[in-house]
Amino acid sequence: MAVSRRRLTAVAAVALAALTTGLTTGCDAVNKALDCAQTADSIADSVTGLQQAVESAANDPAQADASLDSIEKNLGKIGDKTDNADVNKAVDDVNKAVDNVRTAIKNGDKSPDVGPVTDAAGELTKVCTK
Repeated sequence: MAVSRRRLTAVAAVALAALTTGLTTGCDAVNKALDCAQTADSIADSVTGLQQAVESAANDPAQADASLDSIEKNLGKIGDKTDNADVNKAVDDVNKAVDNVRTAIKNGDKSPDVGPVTDAAGELTKVCTK
């Protein structure tokens, strides 16, 4: 339940920031901010899925792979829509954390540390709300 509240708070903050930004910079900036926020929200969902998949990795290792693929796909959406250096750095950080988890799983780690993915995704959400 706490993850949902935090996500709702982040989305509300992004919406408010986007509306405020829109008053001064136009519709294009609002659309980019909303796209970033929506995709960051999708990534948050994927990170939650990844955490659950890692917990049951012994039973279904493919589930963790699917969650990692989903995160990477959503990261690509953000990267394609922005030229903001902070957003691009945050995307790179999430990608690196995802790669580390994927490598750990391939090397036989049945419970890799997904904390860095969660932290990097949280930072991406913050950057999208600026």
